Amino acid sequence: MTGEVIPGRDGGAEQHAGGGIAGLVAAIGSIAAVGLGFSITLPLLALTLEDRGISSTWIGLNTAFWGLASLGITPFVSRLATRFGTGQMLILSILVLAACLPVFYFAPFWLWFPLRLIAGAALTITFVLSEFWISSAAPPERRGIIMGIYVSVLSAGFALGPGILSITGTRGLTPFITGACVLALGILPVLAGLKVAPKLGHRPSGSFARFLVLAPIATGAALLFGVVESGAFALLPIYGQRVGHDRETVILLGIAVTIGNILLQMPMGLLSDRVDRRKLLLAIATFGLAGTVVLPLVSADFWPFMIALGIWGGTIGSLYTVGLAHLGSRFTGEDLAAANAAYIFCYSLGGLAGPATLGAAMDIVDPHGFEIALGLFFCAYLLLVVTRIRRITVA
Repeated sequence: MTGEVIPGRDGGAEQHAGGGIAGLVAAIGSIAAVGLGFSITLPLLALTLEDRGISSTWIGLNTAFWGLASLGITPFVSRLATRFGTGQMLILSILVLAACLPVFYFAPFWLWFPLRLIAGAALTITFVLSEFWISSAAPPERRGIIMGIYVSVLSAGFALGPGILSITGTRGLTPFITGACVLALGILPVLAGLKVAPKLGHRPSGSFARFLVLAPIATGAALLFGVVESGAFALLPIYGQRVGHDRETVILLGIAVTIGNILLQMPMGLLSDRVDRRKLLLAIATFGLAGTVVLPLVSADFWPFMIALGIWGGTIGSLYTVGLAHLGSRFTGEDLAAANAAYIFCYSLGGLAGPATLGAAMDIVDPHGFEIALGLFFCAYLLLVVTRIRRITVA
């Protein structure tokens, strides 16, 4: 694939390809449906396992298999897209993901592990190729705000998912069938935009592993966000129950986080088009660390907890927005596809580490090990960003 290459704000290269507005509508519309279906899936699976008597540690470990599947599939995504086509691989991966969801309901717990691997691989392909398409189609000077729109739309899907669960309930086959149908809707925008999907014709300029370290602030942001998103969405309902909220109420806690995401991603994306994205990521992570101190203080009171989750979750959500915009400013063409796969690889690594770590921490320090573990992850990322900025400044 070729594209216009111009200097990027963060010292790299930027491109404008992938169908322009038509491509953006197709890619963002598709991932919105997938996000809605996935937001039904995560809490539904966690609560179903708890109903079956599975401990939070095992729930966290099983949830972590989303990340394990992603780690395995990401090095091959650009190769698959080159062979079969970006749009075609998107359609196939969405259909596989939708087909897996009802199977969870009937499967014994041991079978949930390979099911998570299959569904996780399909989900990863969907996100890698959708985000590559969005980055390719976004005008370079507006990449931050486009990424903000994308994450806001995705967050809207995440906000609606728990609301759908509150209608369908979390027991029985109905919520599983509903989630599968919502996921399958994601193929419609792809079909509409199939002709303008970006094409990959050559290999990237280096190995997949090379792209993991070329932009460490961006890939580190993806890893940290993976920890927060996968761990929090999977275990937040359980945490809410342990601090005294009833089952119907805890379903709504995820809505607070996603409303914050909807409201804050476009302003943060716009800001990232005007300032140094590295320093902005440093500020976001500092705020995230402060939030882990505040959340335990308000968790027992519903409305203060909801407000705190909204502000904290919305701000932390911009780790992904700004990190993705920073990554898109560094690479173009096949390199952009490989870098986006590396970005999702790191996000998935966070998805692997987050649920297992947070689940175990909740068992050790019940229930506030949840925030303690999150705080340690934020500290590690802050150390990375400060070190990297100082190294660049000195150089």
